[in-house]
Amino acid sequence: MHELSIAMAVIDQVRDAVPDDRVESLTLRIGELVAVVPEALDFSFGLAADGTLLAGARLVIETVDGEAHCDGCGRDTPTGMPPVLWCGDCERPLTLLAGRELEIVRVVVADEGPDGTAVGDTARDTTRDEETSHVPHR
Repeated sequence: MHELSIAMAVIDQVRDAVPDDRVESLTLRIGELVAVVPEALDFSFGLAADGTLLAGARLVIETVDGEAHCDGCGRDTPTGMPPVLWCGDCERPLTLLAGRELEIVRVVVADEGPDGTAVGDTARDTTRDEETSHVPHR
């Protein structure tokens, strides 16, 4: 189960990016060829985030289908699972285009004052699009 190490790496990167903010939600883009089980990652994220500013944050996972290109016939095709990286039409190897992503794409933090209360008349969320970050795969 490598999902726990992925969850810990994600939390480390988010804490580095927003060290003093409470995180409301976090969106990850994960390719189907990375072999991550979303339910296991969600479970691991909950365990790893406990006791941090990410505790209780909602984890959103966007999956990316595997896709490849054939230089021989110019066709783009889904790789499927398990992946097929050989063109069925012209029998040449395919170049992988998508499906190996493992990125942090969005972090939503709570807009709170220094005492932890919401700023303004009503509570509101502040969304910051952090630079897309590749999560190291351990």
